Amino acid sequence: MVQIALYQPDIPQNAGTILRLGACLATPVHIIAPAGFDASDRALRRAGLDYLDHAAIHRHASFAAFREWQQGAGSRLILLTTRAPVPYTQARFRAGDILMLGRESAGAPASVHEAADLRLRIPMRPGLRSINVAVAAAMALGEALRQTAGFPEQTSD
Repeated sequence: MVQIALYQPDIPQNAGTILRLGACLATPVHIIAPAGFDASDRALRRAGLDYLDHAAIHRHASFAAFREWQQGAGSRLILLTTRAPVPYTQARFRAGDILMLGRESAGAPASVHEAADLRLRIPMRPGLRSINVAVAAAMALGEALRQTAGFPEQTSD
């Protein structure tokens, strides 16, 4: 299954939105510390509302700890970054991929870029800096789930 990783997130509301996205689409979310806010369940509950009980949250004390877990899982690390040469629309996603998003304030450092198996960008108009991290996560996750047939099965209610 495709997963999301947040590299040292800065803004709790964005993290809450991404946790809600993960809950609704059955996508685990990894939070890599340190965060720029209190990332406890209590604090995230305010940002993620009542969806937090449905979210699969995994916390990692550092990027090194996350990387050890990720390599052990055999998952590909895909970094979404404005500095990537390849648009996400040209990528071929796999079921085990982890979509990583950098900090809202600074993106991801060079060491994370180097660790990524693939770096992707969202095509956008020249002269504009970036798209909100939660919106970027939703766009890339939607394409990854479409390609891997990973959307939750719909039931008729």
